[in-house]
Amino acid sequence: QVQLVESGGGLVQPGGSLTLSCVGSGFTLDYYAIGWFRQAPGKEREGVLCMSSNDYTSYYGESAKGRFTMSRDNAKKTAYLHLNSLKPEDTAVYYCATHLRPRCGTGWSSYVYDYWGQGTQVTVSS
Repeated sequence: QVQLVESGGGLVQPGGSLTLSCVGSGFTLDYYAIGWFRQAPGKEREGVLCMSSNDYTSYYGESAKGRFTMSRDNAKKTAYLHLNSLKPEDTAVYYCATHLRPRCGTGWSSYVYDYWGQGTQVTVSS
């Protein structure tokens, strides 16, 4: 069955960087868009970034612009979220997800995603 497993979270100081990984199994990650989302305590889940599979077009949530990027290594069945210039307000559980379509689409953050990972905690604090 389709599974997504995130890793790479942790505690980082403000201004620091982290790279999160999302390993997919049970499906061919190459063919499908992968989205990253986050949820902080007491807040709604928000879309961080999505990358389409065919042309690697990236779609950015407001929090990601200018600081976060995404990459994919299809041979490793892994998508990465590169977090830079982290701020305390970036503290959240980060999830990767897929709706098993090749393109993110301009409304990507509000689409229904069928498969989610378990999440990885990112804490930004001095």
